Amino acid sequence: MSEPALAVSATSPVLTIEGAIATIRFCNAQYANRLSPADLGTIQSHIHTINQTSQVLVLRFIADGKYFCSGYDISSLAAESAPSSLYFGETVDLIEQARPVTIAAINGGVYGGGTDLCLACDFRVGSTTANMFMPAAKLGLHFYPGGMVRYITRLGLNQAKRLFLTAEKIEASEMQDIGFLTELVNPEDLFTRVDNLSEQLASMAPLALLGIKKHLNLIVRGQVDQIAIEQAVLHSERSDDIKEGAAAWKDKRPAIFKGS
Repeated sequence: MSEPALAVSATSPVLTIEGAIATIRFCNAQYANRLSPADLGTIQSHIHTINQTSQVLVLRFIADGKYFCSGYDISSLAAESAPSSLYFGETVDLIEQARPVTIAAINGGVYGGGTDLCLACDFRVGSTTANMFMPAAKLGLHFYPGGMVRYITRLGLNQAKRLFLTAEKIEASEMQDIGFLTELVNPEDLFTRVDNLSEQLASMAPLALLGIKKHLNLIVRGQVDQIAIEQAVLHSERSDDIKEGAAAWKDKRPAIFKGS
């Protein structure tokens, strides 16, 4: 599928990288941080940059305003040049497959494809002001394959059917109960908690951290590459990181890993 030309604007998602931690910020608060085809192209470009930046171990998604993300800009489907909503799904697949460990900082409402973007992340820390719904069936739009897989593998078939087929809106506490949120915090604590989690993850041994994340996501999809996992185990056992980890454990000090 051809990608739309990038049209960077004041509302385009912004990438910042500080050491081992990268952040993509949604900046279109006026329109509930909906994502246009151009925004999706920008996100894909950011993911490519992050994947090529070896020191990045953690990628966070944060949002301006009172909504996290309202999904695909459905109005763009009216334009003849706009890509299918499948392009949204391709972008979210790239987020799930991203090399770093990913965190969604869900500060408020999250809707449609935005819910799938959250499910593509490894951690989903939500504010008590968060809420969600999946309006695809109400809008008459069939959802793309990767998103349906994520709903089932993260939430289970019964919850996936309920949320997709009824378009029911649920609040933050229930989002945590069904496994959509991995953690629930007060609004004033959200970004502090995400910062602390980011630092905790960034302190881990890169070879183990990134390898385990990758294979856990593959295993839940039924893709168990035993040979690749065994090779990763042997690689980690021969690495400088495991020597440093053992020494730091013995000395009761923080480890300083180099990813080698």
